[in-house]
Amino acid sequence: MTMLSVVIPAYNEEGGIAQIINRVLSIHPCLYDIGISGLELLIVDDGSKDRTAQIAMDVASKTEGVRVITHTQNRGYGAALKTGFCMARGEYIGFLDADGTYPPEYFPALCKAAMDGADLVIGSRMAGAESKMPLTRRVGNIFFAALLSILGNKRVTDSASGMRVFSRSILDQIYPLPDGLNLTPVMSARALHENVKMVEVPIPYSERTGRSKLSVFRDGKIFLQSIVWTVLSYNPVRILGAIGIAGVILAALVGLAILITRLSGITHLGYWGVAGLFVGMVSCVCGISIFSLGATFNYLVSLFYKTPIRQGLFGKPIFNPSLDRHFGWMGLVCSGLGLLSGITVLGFSIGGWDIARLWLYLMGSAMLVLVGFQLVIYWILMRVLEDLSHRDDLTQQDLMIPLTIQ
Repeated sequence: MTMLSVVIPAYNEEGGIAQIINRVLSIHPCLYDIGISGLELLIVDDGSKDRTAQIAMDVASKTEGVRVITHTQNRGYGAALKTGFCMARGEYIGFLDADGTYPPEYFPALCKAAMDGADLVIGSRMAGAESKMPLTRRVGNIFFAALLSILGNKRVTDSASGMRVFSRSILDQIYPLPDGLNLTPVMSARALHENVKMVEVPIPYSERTGRSKLSVFRDGKIFLQSIVWTVLSYNPVRILGAIGIAGVILAALVGLAILITRLSGITHLGYWGVAGLFVGMVSCVCGISIFSLGATFNYLVSLFYKTPIRQGLFGKPIFNPSLDRHFGWMGLVCSGLGLLSGITVLGFSIGGWDIARLWLYLMGSAMLVLVGFQLVIYWILMRVLEDLSHRDDLTQQDLMIPLTIQ
């Protein structure tokens, strides 16, 4: 018998808990029509201070298939959901909020998508269906969905929807999950990077029963941090590489502007020129360091997860082979050019040229040498990490070589 377990986390929801329970139970015939014969409903009371648990227990005592699980103290939205996931018995697990904002009548549509091959089905409030979401939250959801789409390299319209259905078998892939409201965006981010097949189904969204517990700014900050840190734990170069490239581009623009100014005959930089030189030098060194750090972290992530090394900013290598493999010769070329130009500038200075005309070129030479050494050092580090990531495979390959006796 195929079963759907629906988990409803509840905290101080006495005004609407009975209604949402009855609405979930009413979908059983529709679930049966698509091939799901069993429905289990788990209410997880997260330490409510009102009559939420008592009302849920009263309904459960009169209804088969409803269980109430209680936390003795408030542990958080995510913790309540994870308790329900642990106690659920169905092959498919769904969840939604207790405040009446999500329509349980759409669970059959989500389950149908899951039965058609999706591992995680998200009820999207932003995919075109009628939505009564407040403007500030709508703007926030658009931002977080766009951010996750860029970082995960797959279009997502609703990163934080609280109505989902997923196959029990993916729990090992999407865990660990946080205890707070940020469970949903972290689940989405982990699913994208674990290659979980994720599908979105449009759903309407209603005004909640009672007062919202979501703080736009506080929880928005937590959502942002959660998405960024989750992506960093899978593909650091996606974020750090983009920041690094931005720094290098800024440095290149500053350097070009100063060079054009010098070639125009203007040798006095002035206040803005000095400030631009400072920004350019810092951006160059920091940009190279941050990009290289991101690429190095990708090798460490590969070692930790024992997975192929993720390369490139957009899901594919920037070059073939990937950019970090070019760091060695790029670093040697940069250092060589820096040393050559530095020696040349010093030679002109010894020959009588005014050092005031040469100091800028001398600083540029020093920058090339420093950047070159950085690239070479990171290239060596990544080659060592790459060898370590392949060590187990190479060991197994050597062990399988047949012995030939002459």
